[in-house]
Amino acid sequence: MRFFTLEEADALLPEIKQLWRKIDRARNAMRRLAPEARLASRQTGGGGIRHAGEYVKALTSFIAGVQEILEMGVEIKDFDKGLCDFPHKRDGRVVYLCWMKGEETIEWWHDTDTGFSGRQPL
Repeated sequence: MRFFTLEEADALLPEIKQLWRKIDRARNAMRRLAPEARLASRQTGGGGIRHAGEYVKALTSFIAGVQEILEMGVEIKDFDKGLCDFPHKRDGRVVYLCWMKGEETIEWWHDTDTGFSGRQPL
């Protein structure tokens, strides 16, 4: 587990924000194509979806964006909110610095067992 200082976590935000835009675009494309994909999955006889290439591209982009965030040592907690936690040591214990899409900087933290509902200002 990587531990972040507040400065290190804040420095990653521009890249993380860009990755969330990539993830959101991919999720939107997959949602748009999901009805066609579900229909094709129920068909027999080797049918496919008309926009298979677009769906695969969106899925690949989604996975790549998620993987990049996780490889940084950042934990993704909620895809709809764009909620991320950065492991951090505070007063000798492990907590999370907490950031969500729409927030300019990291201004919150919470204990590892309280989650979003336990967010406290830094």
